[in-house]
Amino acid sequence: MGRISDSDRARNEDAIRAAMDRLLRGELRPGGKCDLKTLALESGVTRTGFYPKKNRDGTTRPGPYQHLAEEFERHLVALQQAGEIVDPRTAQIERLKAQVAELKDRVAKRDEALAELTAFKTLAHSRIAAQHAEIERLREQTASLGNVRRLPSARSSTAP
Repeated sequence: MGRISDSDRARNEDAIRAAMDRLLRGELRPGGKCDLKTLALESGVTRTGFYPKKNRDGTTRPGPYQHLAEEFERHLVALQQAGEIVDPRTAQIERLKAQVAELKDRVAKRDEALAELTAFKTLAHSRIAAQHAEIERLREQTASLGNVRRLPSARSSTAP
């Protein structure tokens, strides 16, 4: 593959810088990420230009736009450390992680409340059963004594 002219290289670098500015401002195409692959697509240059090359003797040399890739990565890291999220997908991931943490907390609290209510229900059933058994025992005791008379049931209040 032949070398590119200085004017083509300058034009490509200008296109890369313009794409870099757009990406770092958060102007991404749908489905795009803020990475070197998208930078290459947006600028119209091949991605391989951002990476080091190997000479025939095995030594490495910088890619023609490797300095711009490093500059892009530095700016991206600086923005991330400043708390600014350029990539909307990353922002969405962070928002969803926070939402998942909140939902896990809510589920844990509801599980705890449900366990408390289940324990209360079990205790209430036990107490009702014990009270019923005590009532039955007292009824049997009074019936066996024979000295207790049943009172007549209440009459309706229509008669004077």
